[in-house]
Amino acid sequence: MEIKESGENYLETILLLENKNGHVRSIDIANEMNFSKPSISRAMSILKKAGLITVEQGGNIVLTQTGRKKANEIYGRHKLITQYLMITLGIDEDTAVQDACRIEHVISQKTIEKIKELLEKQRIESEEESKTVRR
Repeated sequence: MEIKESGENYLETILLLENKNGHVRSIDIANEMNFSKPSISRAMSILKKAGLITVEQGGNIVLTQTGRKKANEIYGRHKLITQYLMITLGIDEDTAVQDACRIEHVISQKTIEKIKELLEKQRIESEEESKTVRR
């Protein structure tokens, strides 16, 4: 089952909240995303049906192995695009984060790979320049 942009946003939020708090409940997601509890409940039902999360007896939401992999991919794209926008294009951090949040859902893997290559090349060039300056 392919999930849509909103589902990807929920997965990413679950991952980030889990990293921050150690656990995630529906109310945490509702507060973080500023959505109603019924909206969160519906979304969690869809993610559960897709095999991306489980909901434990006490209400904790846990990413499945597949869900965690997908969430990490989404968040990885987000971080990479943010970095690209800031470093390569000189976009301020707030704008870069907001734009990356929209772009991460529609960008192709091919483009992501090219951005990775470009950033790696820029990193290497920067390191070489700093070595030259120190000499």
